Amino acid sequence: MSKENWINEKCKEIERHRKHAPQTMYRNIEEITGKRTFLSTGCIKAMNGDIIIDKEKILGRWAEYIRELFKDDRKDHNIMKNNFAGPPIMKEEVETAIKKMKHRKATGPDNISVERIEALEDFGIGKVTHLLNEIYDTGQIPTDLSKSIFIALLKKPGATECELHRTISLMSHITKILIKIIMLRIRNKINQK
Repeated sequence: MSKENWINEKCKEIERHRKHAPQTMYRNIEEITGKRTFLSTGCIKAMNGDIIIDKEKILGRWAEYIRELFKDDRKDHNIMKNNFAGPPIMKEEVETAIKKMKHRKATGPDNISVERIEALEDFGIGKVTHLLNEIYDTGQIPTDLSKSIFIALLKKPGATECELHRTISLMSHITKILIKIIMLRIRNKINQK
């Protein structure tokens, strides 16, 4: 097949995928334009500069890097004993938060997508609302909802330093819903003043 025919076929494929499979469409565009993704070298540098190639040690280095990245050096705050209870989380707030979330996003450790939560409809939204109110009232986030998966994406090809990677965190969509509700409440409170 000539290059021109190949490009024409790819363009037809792009048109077919335009509405229903945007990820496939963009993958085909990248293939035509020659844009390539960066591949990992399979090794990483330790803090002292030594190259690590053992998978377990690489995971240990990443854990060390993430801990350092998110280290909190602030002094412990005195927890006030005043009653800061707010109004309970309403079902409508949960529905609004879910509607604002993007679809087709990677799931967190619980493997529950936004689409699955939406599919539960009224009954499921009620259960999610009850769970979020339990968290909101007690201040205790279940361990499963507080876990995140960190993924390192290369900024430059062949990078071996942790700093030359962009880390993204995949968290539970239930946790994201709670965060969105709290953020909306804060925004509304600020806008009132």
